[in-house]
This record gives sequence, structure tokens and C-alpha cells, in this order.
Amino acid sequence: MSRIYCVEDDESIRELIVYALNSSGYECSGFESGEELFPQLEKSPPDLILLDIMLPGDDGLTILKNIKKNISTKNIPVILLTAKTAEYDIVKGLDMGADDYIPKPFGVMELMSRVKAVLRRIGPSNSSDVITLSSITIDYEKRIVKIEDEVIKLTYKEFELLYYLLKNQNIVLTREMIMNEVWGFDFEGETRTVDVHIGTLRQKLGQSGKLIQTIRNVGYKVGDII
Repeated sequence: MSRIYCVEDDESIRELIVYALNSSGYECSGFESGEELFPQLEKSPPDLILLDIMLPGDDGLTILKNIKKNISTKNIPVILLTAKTAEYDIVKGLDMGADDYIPKPFGVMELMSRVKAVLRRIGPSNSSDVITLSSITIDYEKRIVKIEDEVIKLTYKEFELLYYLLKNQNIVLTREMIMNEVWGFDFEGETRTVDVHIGTLRQKLGQSGKLIQTIRNVGYKVGDII
């Protein structure tokens, strides 16, 4: 049974989410703030966190930052719950390591679908994979990327993006496919987020960044340089 924590200061929304998830076979607990959440994280880390952005005290993005910088909690997937629709707030949260976001108001069916999708992606099939292409080696379990023997520091999303590309060597991946797999939702009209992350990833990989090939008007492919 997957354990889920919901951090939401609106009591009615929090109770609805907790009830819906518990009724669907999950073990869900609700928290009003980060101050309530963190002591419980130390005692019993969950499989997923639903995190509202607008919270009293530390806001959701501050809480997300603290989760991702702690070695014991950084790999816990997070779905943001937000009434904010500005692109900046959404992209900032995703770049900080959030796995998805759900805009308010949302329906229970949408919530359940997003939860299942994220839990499915972080299932056991992802673990203990080591993939090598030319000078690049990525170890999913240890969250390490190396060029030759040099460790390359990547953000959470850059790591997930590289891993997805390397898993599908010599396969052309559309921007929509990459968005759905790495960001976990079909964000129509905002696929330039993929292009931005590809650009920073190429820079960090140096000469090995040339292995990420642009397929014009389609997307990207990783493979031997032609």
C-alpha cells in the first residue's frame, strides 16, 4: 500500500483528498503546513507528497526546496497543488524537482489519475539501471552521471530527461512524448520547456552533448553522432 502525504491548509480540500485516497486503497495523511510535515517525514517517509503552493508560513516552493536538498527525502516524488496559473510559478516548481502539478479547482478523478501516473513512473522497474552511451554513463539507482570518470552535476529534471533519452537510444522522441514521461503531463503549447532543458543538458555534457540530436520539427534522438 502506497503512503501519501497531503500538505494543504484548506481543511475542506485536505479532508476531501485524504478521504478520496484512503477510499481508493492508499494510506493518506493530511498536514496543514510544512511545520507539521517535516517531523513526520523523518519518522516515516511517504511514497508521494501532494503539496499546495500557497501555505501559511513557508510556502510550497520553499518546502519543496527543503525536501529536495535533504538526502533522505530528495527522491520522494512531489505533485504540486496550485491555484496559480502563471507559467513562471509552474516552471519554477517543476525545475525545482516537482514531478507534476494539478491546478485548482480539480476533480477527484483527475487527482487519482495523476497520483497513479507518478507512482507508476517511480516503480521498481526504474531502479538499478546503469546505461552507457559513448562517454556517458548514468546510474539511476545512485543518481550519478559521469562523462568518462568525471561526475556531472545535473538538476532533478535534467537527470530524468537524460535517463529517458538514453533508455531510448536511436529512437526519435517527440517533445510531447518527453513532456509526458519526464514531466508527467501533456502541457500543450509549452513544449519549449523541453528545448530549454535540452540546451542546458547539452552544455553540462560538454562535447558529449553532441550525442543529443535535434530532429527538426519533431523532437530529439540520442545515439551515435552521424
